[in-house]
Amino acid sequence: MRKQLVAAVGAGAAALLLTAPLPASAAAKPRVKEISTAVLAPFNLDVSTGKILVADGGANAIVRVKKSDGSVKTVVEAVGPDGVAVSKDRRYLAHTTTVGGEEGITASGLNIIGPKGTVKVDTLAYERANNPDAKLTYGVDNPSDCVKEALGPQANYRGLVDSHAYSVAAYGKKFVVADAGANTLWLVDRKGKISTIGVLPRHPQRLSAEVAKGLGVDCGEDLTYSFEAVPTDVEVGKDGWLYVTTLPGGPEDPSLGARGRVYRVNPKTGKNQLIARGFAGATNLALGKHGEIYVTEFFGGKISVVKRGKVKPYVTLPGAVSVETDRKGNLWAGTLTFAENAPPAGTIVKIKKK
Repeated sequence: MRKQLVAAVGAGAAALLLTAPLPASAAAKPRVKEISTAVLAPFNLDVSTGKILVADGGANAIVRVKKSDGSVKTVVEAVGPDGVAVSKDRRYLAHTTTVGGEEGITASGLNIIGPKGTVKVDTLAYERANNPDAKLTYGVDNPSDCVKEALGPQANYRGLVDSHAYSVAAYGKKFVVADAGANTLWLVDRKGKISTIGVLPRHPQRLSAEVAKGLGVDCGEDLTYSFEAVPTDVEVGKDGWLYVTTLPGGPEDPSLGARGRVYRVNPKTGKNQLIARGFAGATNLALGKHGEIYVTEFFGGKISVVKRGKVKPYVTLPGAVSVETDRKGNLWAGTLTFAENAPPAGTIVKIKKK
C-alpha cells in the first residue's frame, strides 16, 4: 500500500505507474492545437525561455520541440529524465534523473548544467543521510493484531529511505526539487549543496470494511490508512510560495477515489497549506497570470483549473501528464498514452483560451 513508482517506459526510465485514462467529464473547450507527436513520454516541460524543452522519459533525453514542424532535437542525453527547468538568467539548465524500477531505485538526483560544466547532485545519498520524513508514521495508527497480520510491515511504519527526484523548478539562483520518493521538497544551489525545505503531509484515507477486504485486510473493521504523499510537480508563484501537486501513495489510480491534491508551501519555513483536493491523477501543475492553478488529471483525461479555491474542468485532454504556462499566459501540455505491446506515445499541444 506504499507508493508505486516503476520503470514503465523502457530501459532506465523511471515513471509513475500510469494506465489508460478514464473518460473525462464535460469540460470547457479552449482551443487545443497539436504541436508535436515526436515525443514519447513528456513527463515535464519548460517554456520559460520561449523554447519548448521536454523531459522525455521514453526517449531518455531532454529534447527541444520545434514549433515550426514539431520535430525534436536532443539537448541532453540522460538516463531516466523526469523533470527539466531553466534558470531565469538562462545560463543554467537543470534536469532530474532516476534509475531503477519495481525492485527499487538505485540512483536519483539533479544535474545542473552551467557555463563551467555539469554539477551532479545525489538526492538519494542525501536522503540516506537525512530521511526527513522518518518523523512521520504511515499506515494505520494503533493497528489491531489482525491488521498487522494482514499488512505486515506496511500496517504501521515510519518514512523509509527512498528518493525519486521527479520535478524541478528554478528558484532565484537555486532550484527546488520535488522528490516523489522522499515525499520532500529539496533546495539545491548551483554548486550542488542540498537542504530540506519541507516534507509533504501524509494522506489519511477512510476505508470501509468492504474496501479494506478488497485490499487484503479481511478484519471486519473500517480503517483509516495514512498513505504517503507523492509530490509530482513544483512551481514558484508570484507570491514567492511554492505550489505542489501530489499523488497518494498506494493505488495511484482512482480505485479509492480521486485523491490528488495541490499544496502551497512556504519555502522559508516548509509549512504547507492545502489548496485543493479531488484530482484523478495530479501529475503536474502550472500557474496562470491571474492566480489560476492548472492541474493535469491523468486518469480523468483533462486539465482542471483552481481559482479562488474552487476546482473546475478546464479542457478535456486524454493522457494529460504535464502542463506549463508561457509568458503570454498560454498553456502548453504533454500527453502520454500506453498501448499493449507498444512503446508509449506522446504529444505536445498548445492551449489557448476561448
